[in-house]
Amino acid sequence: MARSHVLVGAPVTPATPAVRRLEIADLKDALRKGWADFSEMPSHAIFLCVIYPIVGIVLAQLIFGYAMLPFLFPLAAGFALLGPLAALGLYEMSRRRDAGLETDASHALDVLYSPSIGAIAALGILLMFLFFTWLATADGIYVAYFGYAMPSSFEQFVHDVFTTPAGWGLIIVGNLAGFVFAVVALVISAVSFPLLLDREVGAAVALHTSIRVVLDNPRVMAAWGLVVAVLLVLGSLPFFIGLAVVMPVLGHATWHLYRKAVDAERCPAAKFRNPSPRRRYAADFPTSLFG
Repeated sequence: MARSHVLVGAPVTPATPAVRRLEIADLKDALRKGWADFSEMPSHAIFLCVIYPIVGIVLAQLIFGYAMLPFLFPLAAGFALLGPLAALGLYEMSRRRDAGLETDASHALDVLYSPSIGAIAALGILLMFLFFTWLATADGIYVAYFGYAMPSSFEQFVHDVFTTPAGWGLIIVGNLAGFVFAVVALVISAVSFPLLLDREVGAAVALHTSIRVVLDNPRVMAAWGLVVAVLLVLGSLPFFIGLAVVMPVLGHATWHLYRKAVDAERCPAAKFRNPSPRRRYAADFPTSLFG
């Protein structure tokens, strides 16, 4: 029964979510509302996302050694594949704000009390698998063009990548492969995680709904993917610091895009379990710190 619940949600599901048609104007409105959420809850959003740029900086430091230099771009690009999973707390805060509920920073942890936590974990594992598969693929492409020898200096690496036929082959093939992985990640996670927080539908239904949203709105969702990619690149400069703003805005905007793309009112609403008394007491601590 538990395994079935993870896949298909509540035991009795009266209807599957309906998918709406989207327009470019919907993307603009979702971004506007995402910015409004961030403006309303800036300290909370930074509190949730600060780990993202910090980890990015640490990764950059770890791979700054010449032996790992070829993995700089694959790691930075692949890190974005995990963005939908990293933004779970932001979806929850936007969900609560939409419903007129309290939205202090501690409520981001309410994701752990979601009835869909098993389904969320299942899709999270799927994204992690995609991330590590991308890293393995990127490594294979590099080895195919440059072999197992690593660059002896940063200058040599830049020279080899941008001034040799092998380097341009690496750029072209690597970016094409990265594009495929990015498309797969978009299809998997366009609305699946927000849907699971909002409705008790299960991983299979959430995944299927996300695929339908992308297939029914290919032009708009392609534009959304481009917007996300451009903003993540801008937020990564310099040293991933801008992601402290870009990530929360995109996270909140994704929630609002889900609300525009999916009509799930006929599906069972997610009824969160109450946190323990200790958890409720601890919830006051972040509030006092972040306003």
